[in-house]
Amino acid sequence: MTAQKTLRERISRDNILLTPGIFDAFGAMMAEIAGFEALYLSGASIAYTKLGRPDIGLITAEELANVVGAIRERTGLPLIVDADTGFGNALNVQRTVKVLERNGASAIQIEDQSLPKRCGHLKGKTLISPQEMNGKIRAALDARNDDNTIIIARTDAIAVEGYESALNRAHGYIEAGADVLFVEAFESNEQIKHAISTLDKNIPQLVNMVEGGQTPLMPADKLERLGFSIVIFPGALVRVIAHAADQYFRFLKSNGSTINYQNNMFDFNELNALLGTDKMLELGEKYDGGG
Repeated sequence: MTAQKTLRERISRDNILLTPGIFDAFGAMMAEIAGFEALYLSGASIAYTKLGRPDIGLITAEELANVVGAIRERTGLPLIVDADTGFGNALNVQRTVKVLERNGASAIQIEDQSLPKRCGHLKGKTLISPQEMNGKIRAALDARNDDNTIIIARTDAIAVEGYESALNRAHGYIEAGADVLFVEAFESNEQIKHAISTLDKNIPQLVNMVEGGQTPLMPADKLERLGFSIVIFPGALVRVIAHAADQYFRFLKSNGSTINYQNNMFDFNELNALLGTDKMLELGEKYDGGG
């Protein structure tokens, strides 16, 4: 079964899909070892880690595609890819879908912000018209090579036009054919409950948990009871790493050594065991010309 089919079948179940955010192959590997069923490639996290910059539309389609390819080389898990606005108009969306699908995306998420986009939990966002977004959704559906590749439509309208406008846009995106619906940056539990009860029950809904963001944090089991099919934690890994790195650099600067910090890290051998270095070297010997 392809990763696309696996993901499509998985989100059709009643139990919610808990999906960690990653930004590279190393995080994908570790999430797979931890037992997660699918991964979410966060555009924001790529900007944070690749550029050391905020999520304000600086990552290019080519950079994103390269990360998708590197992750797919390391894991076969279903991969949900944050493609921002699709990097332009409907024709750009089509090329984005083709490239990301070819590189290994199982689901591709596009949003209704205008360029340059910014994080869904930052202020100052602007939107394209609902009609243009509906066209982008149809273009994405037409562009995919595999009908099982999932197209996720995200609306950022709550912060820009208000909650009712976001619902109206969401209804339109469902009619345009989106496979999964993503209403970004709910501002209250009441909005969450109302949206779930109001929108089409036949389309899976994705919810975003951002630590310190606009949406109240809830555990996956509660979100499942509300009716969500997917929950993502897109930036949590970066926040964890940032906290750990801050502590490490402060310690190293103060102590001039990692001797007394080793309980907080994998040593050389532990890291190589995690990476599967010995197995890789053994595999290499198969091709070294000696046999």
